Amino acid sequence: MNKKTVFVTGATSGVGLKITEICIKKGYTVYATGRNESALKTLSNMGAHVIQADLRRLEDMERVVSELPDIDVAILNAGLGIFANVHELTDEEVDTMIDVNVKAPIYLTKRIAPKLIARGGGHLIYVSSQAGKVATRKASVYAASKHAITGFLNGVRLELAEYGINVTGIFPGPIDTPFLQKADATNAYRESIKRFLIEPEYVATEVVKTIERPVREVNLPRVMGITAKLYALAPVLVEKVGKGFFNKK
Repeated sequence: MNKKTVFVTGATSGVGLKITEICIKKGYTVYATGRNESALKTLSNMGAHVIQADLRRLEDMERVVSELPDIDVAILNAGLGIFANVHELTDEEVDTMIDVNVKAPIYLTKRIAPKLIARGGGHLIYVSSQAGKVATRKASVYAASKHAITGFLNGVRLELAEYGINVTGIFPGPIDTPFLQKADATNAYRESIKRFLIEPEYVATEVVKTIERPVREVNLPRVMGITAKLYALAPVLVEKVGKGFFNKK
């Protein structure tokens, strides 16, 4: 197997942590970034090259990119959600979701793409969400951010194809990670969707598979791809049938 050099954002928790651990175990050279110093130290002890950074800060982003060697794969995984109706969110919470979920991966792509073009190819993997295809109540702004990055990665795929750069979109459903507790401290959201939750190890394994076998997109679980297509064709029907989910408390 070609032992690639892989860059992972959001590597200190949830799916990003699992992706990083799997990549290390597979023998890839891994560069991992995140904010949690303790988690980064653990990853460093496992063999990763770690860079502590807050990707909401442009200066941190510039520093991260400057410290990267030539990479084969960038897994842009960092994400943040705050689940509340739009009129209940503060402006700062809206800005934070847009900064982390939209601006950070776009800015990183802008800086990484020229390096991949210069080396003659590479692979960009964006961990998005099914919310980037189907919006629900109490996730309007989060869904907007994921719709934005979905549109972006689909456009970037066309822009970079001629340079031998693959672009993969990962679209998981709700994942059982600390992300949910941070998104909704009341835990009501998690309780309402617990039967739909998928394990982070499953998502991470599917993401890592695409490193050696690049594909256009991956929906997790697979049935989610069908649901998204149905929603695009008949949104009113899907919202009616899935009323309990779309109107979750």
